[in-house]
Amino acid sequence: MYIIKKGLILLLIAFIIAQFFEPEKNEGDLASMASFIAETTPPEDVKIILKASCFDCHCDVTRYPWYNNITPVNYWLNGHVKEGKEHFNVSNWEGNSTKRKDHKFEELIEMVEDKAMPLKSYTWTHNEAKLTDAQIKSVIDWAKMVRLKYSLEQEPEY
Repeated sequence: MYIIKKGLILLLIAFIIAQFFEPEKNEGDLASMASFIAETTPPEDVKIILKASCFDCHCDVTRYPWYNNITPVNYWLNGHVKEGKEHFNVSNWEGNSTKRKDHKFEELIEMVEDKAMPLKSYTWTHNEAKLTDAQIKSVIDWAKMVRLKYSLEQEPEY
């Protein structure tokens, strides 16, 4: 019993010390999304969906929940945000070729159709991010229009 009590005290001390360390936060500038919005021209309903369901993990501006102040939860969340930005980052949209942008929208359509995005772990704590069938249709319709625009911009291969 003494060993268990001592072990629990050591774990508590380690937990308290860990609270003084945190990963770098994803706190960029909202203007970084301007080129994405201007280029892809989402309708107002899709903009609302993107803000509620996508931008926290797929741009340089993240709205952090209160529990992000708890280590190790903050490291777990930071990992999700970093991975999300690696796959699709609207904040560095200008730096991508038309072909890459088209491919990213192809992936977006696939992930939203399959209901793989937003992640279940995100919607557990962000109920407003859960997409209805009508919202899924709106996002997919918009994304297909963007892909059509990109396909017209690409040079034909001979």
